[in-house]
Amino acid sequence: MILWINGTFGAGKTTVAYELHRRIKHSFVYDPERFGYVLMKNVPQSISKGDFQDYPLWREANYKLLKQISEEYDGIIIVPMTLTNKDYFYEIISKLTKNGIEVNHFTLSAFKQTIDQRLRRRFEGMNSWAYQQMDERMKSLADPMFMEHIQTDNMSIDEVVETIAELALIKLLPDNRSKLRKSVDRLRVTFKEINIFK
Repeated sequence: MILWINGTFGAGKTTVAYELHRRIKHSFVYDPERFGYVLMKNVPQSISKGDFQDYPLWREANYKLLKQISEEYDGIIIVPMTLTNKDYFYEIISKLTKNGIEVNHFTLSAFKQTIDQRLRRRFEGMNSWAYQQMDERMKSLADPMFMEHIQTDNMSIDEVVETIAELALIKLLPDNRSKLRKSVDRLRVTFKEINIFK
């Protein structure tokens, strides 16, 4: 099974993905961005694209690798990735489903003010790439194609995790961490997201 966690930048995808990973006994976090960064660094600037998702190779490689992992790995694959182009959605997610792979897709939604606050907590202001993409991505993700939508404005991270698990019929392990430990774990994820430790 694949759990695809979609949403605009700052929606909480990566945090939720790693929280699910901690609470699902056999699980693996697969990050499609990693291949995107490698791809961008190995293409001459004169022919490079502004978004690695626009490379057919990125879409094909992620589809094929997710398909292979799904067929060989006896566990749940968690994919935190913003995907707002309908054609690209088809090339990866719909194609996986057509090949008999169970994909549970969730879009983490929130109002613009909430996303703005979350991006600022990640030190991404109005001039950041993520902020500049926000309006267009939020509009695209509102389409019914990107269901199941989970409105996260007034939900804690734990509540989002539990909602996804309930909808996907997944049993979660108990979380016995203290509030401090949770905060530290989530801060580490945030640092990864802003490339401090990458």
